[in-house]
Formats: sequence, structure tokens, C-alpha cells
Amino acid sequence: MSASPAFKIEPGSPQAWREAFLGMKPSVVPCPGLTPAGWQAVHAASLDFLDKHADEAGRLGWTTLQLFGVHPDLGVIRSDFCGAMVLSGDLVSKVEVDFIRFERTRYFRNVPGRPKGAVPIWAAKR
Repeated sequence: MSASPAFKIEPGSPQAWREAFLGMKPSVVPCPGLTPAGWQAVHAASLDFLDKHADEAGRLGWTTLQLFGVHPDLGVIRSDFCGAMVLSGDLVSKVEVDFIRFERTRYFRNVPGRPKGAVPIWAAKR
């Protein structure tokens, strides 16, 4: 699935995140490294995030890639490219300025050495 030409990767885009993500089917794995069961968990957790926490994440300046980024060719196989919502399928319990708290772990927003070049999961190659 390709990203909309009008889609911009910027902070504070909860509506754009919703629109792009809602075009993805839970039955179609969008990128390498996800199993069908893993993708279904990520999809469900992302929908929960979009309903409950996306507006706060946008207000705090989280970007599309910090949330939904993956490696453009290798998907989640390169976890160092991955955004918070594509790694585990765990539900978000709280969004903070510097991290997102999940049920069992945290995703830190700014990790030194994180590579550049990620794309939103909806724009990754299958």
C-alpha cells in the first residue's frame, strides 16, 4: 500500500495517521518481518493507540516515523528503524514527551544512533 501523495511526515498529524492506517487491512501483512498473527496484534494495538492516544502524541510532537516507521525494504527485520507502534503489538498505557509506555516496556523517542531513512509502515515494500 502506498502513502497518499498529500501525506506529510510531520509532528502533530493524528488525523493523517488515522486516515493512512485505516486503509490497512489486518489480514494483509504490510512488510517483511511480521507474521500474520504479529501484524494482527500490531494492527489492533495501533487502532487502540489512534483512538486513545494519538491526539496527545501529536500535541507532544511525536512524528509519523517515531510511531509507525519501518525500514523501507526490510520492514521490522531492522528493528532499529522501527517506530513505537510497530514493534510489539502491546497496548499503549501512556504517551509522554520522551517515551511511550506500554504494558510491559517503554519506547524512547530519541535514541542516539537511530538510523535515518525509515518510511511509514503503510509505504513499506511487501
